[in-house]
Amino acid sequence: MPEYLPILIVGAVIGVFAIVFLAAFLLEKDKKKTMGFERNVADGEIIRRLLRYAKPYKGQFFLVLLVMLFSIAYDVVSPLLIGKIEDMIKDSFPLSELLSYVIVYAGILIVSLICTYAQAMLLQKVGQKILSQIRMDTFTHIEKLSHEQLNNIPVGKLVTRVSNDPNSISFLFTNVLVTMAKNTLVIFGVLAAMLSLNYALTLMVLCFVPFVVLFTIIFRKFSRKVHRRVNDATTAINTYLSENLSGIKITQSFNREDRKMEEFRIKSAELRKAKNARMLVFGIFRPMVYMLYISTVLCLFFFGAKGKIQDLHWFGQTITSGVVVSFYMYLNKFFNPIQTLAEQFDMLQKSFASAEKIFSILDIVPEVVDEPGAVELDEIKGEIEFRDVWFAYKPDEWVLKGVSFHVLPGQTVAFVGATGSGKTTILSLICRNYDIQKGQILIDGRDIKSIQIASLRRHFGQMLQDVFLFSGDIRSNLILRMDGVSDEEIMKACKYVNADSFINRLEKRLDEPVRERGNNFSSGQRQLLSFARTILHKPSVIILDEATANIDTETELLIQDSLERIKTIGTMLIVAHRLSTVQHADNIIVLSHGEIKEQGNHQDLLAQKGMYYRLYTLQFNKQALLKA
Repeated sequence: MPEYLPILIVGAVIGVFAIVFLAAFLLEKDKKKTMGFERNVADGEIIRRLLRYAKPYKGQFFLVLLVMLFSIAYDVVSPLLIGKIEDMIKDSFPLSELLSYVIVYAGILIVSLICTYAQAMLLQKVGQKILSQIRMDTFTHIEKLSHEQLNNIPVGKLVTRVSNDPNSISFLFTNVLVTMAKNTLVIFGVLAAMLSLNYALTLMVLCFVPFVVLFTIIFRKFSRKVHRRVNDATTAINTYLSENLSGIKITQSFNREDRKMEEFRIKSAELRKAKNARMLVFGIFRPMVYMLYISTVLCLFFFGAKGKIQDLHWFGQTITSGVVVSFYMYLNKFFNPIQTLAEQFDMLQKSFASAEKIFSILDIVPEVVDEPGAVELDEIKGEIEFRDVWFAYKPDEWVLKGVSFHVLPGQTVAFVGATGSGKTTILSLICRNYDIQKGQILIDGRDIKSIQIASLRRHFGQMLQDVFLFSGDIRSNLILRMDGVSDEEIMKACKYVNADSFINRLEKRLDEPVRERGNNFSSGQRQLLSFARTILHKPSVIILDEATANIDTETELLIQDSLERIKTIGTMLIVAHRLSTVQHADNIIVLSHGEIKEQGNHQDLLAQKGMYYRLYTLQFNKQALLKA
């Protein structure tokens, strides 16, 4: 019995580790229940949805599988050849037989290397195609979300979903799944070879497999949790950066750099802790598998030595030196895939966590969508009617209350009133940025819900107070990738709205670079570019929302002249606090707390001496006071 003491010690050590890890697993499981931890998406559901992206490339994956079968031949056959050579060289042997074994070994190795290279190239090409498709689907889905839904999702979170998360999923297709399949085949192939070589020693090896399975299950639970924590921390820091780098001028103006740095340091520390936790989980699991490998090797040498010294026949099987050498190589090829599976499983959990995040965006149902049977309109005359429209951003907090009005084609209609009266909301509803709760909105006598959203918006030109310009040049910002627009057409539109007055002074004119958000142009210049952009797209209805709010007097005169020209294009809807902008409108609608209080032209409303009269008098007196 004492001679088997080393084996008992090895078993005791493994048993202690198994008990400790099992206890930690059970405690963590209870802890998750008390914390209300919830697995959002099951692994099976994630795999099913990811396989949809792989389905178009099933032919390539089948080819990879065939190549893989050839590449694993080396792992399965090479130990047998080495064992044969070991048994052969103990006695006299013909050199030709040794050379034949060496040639076979070299041939298998070369075939394996070629197959591995072909497999890697095929997978990378397929993986990049899948990566691009996931990114396109995510970005396209985000474009379909309503304004309200986009307002509720931080921009940094959306950036992470489109940029970072698909990379992990790409690694799943290019490396993880195929490597896991290959390693699984290698494990079963090695087991089959070991059983054919010496089933007694194979049974000894299999005694360690339950512990491998146990450690893997425990690792899976902890790994999924830490990967989700890392993803959450990464999203948080990206969101913080997106917001604070955009508003860094405000931070500098109020001298709050130290405070923002401290907040950033806290979020960075959370990400560091999350990554340290992930490394800890992985750092414990892999050494445990390596410990099982070393324990198996020790047992192999123990029984091999006893068989050699004492001529031991174990379960009727003879243990020769060649068998020991082959088994030693097989043990390495058996446990090395298991250790690699640990790393691949780690990446698998990371991919699943990323996929879960992406699907959380893809599962958001767009609130504003085309109704069944919605039609596409080739042209719009510009007749707009609101019939008893009620709208609220939040339940029962009405922003519009029974609003009704009628705009004839070609008319210029202005909406005035205090902040929060519902002016901008009306413009948003016409374009179906939001859907109303009650009432009806008609375009040319047709309910806007019966019109395809893309078709509806194509006929509207919107010029907002906060003009957004993209990085690039002036030309790309004016045409917005519209095909077939010549420079002559672009400059004609610019001249029409007086934007040519500053474009011609630029060194590169239409090729002048535009920095992020157009911060190398003044507010007035950006607004004139917005006018030109709108004209180029030839809208039937033009919307101006506070388009002259933040510009100087000189630029306002240019814009006023532009507005007079634009009026001839089609129906125009204007929201403005400066009543000088709207006094020439055909109809002025005065709003207060979501209700229409007055409407008529400038002179009629002044004659009524109501709300419009008070607003106009207040602004007139303020301007006179400033001039004085």
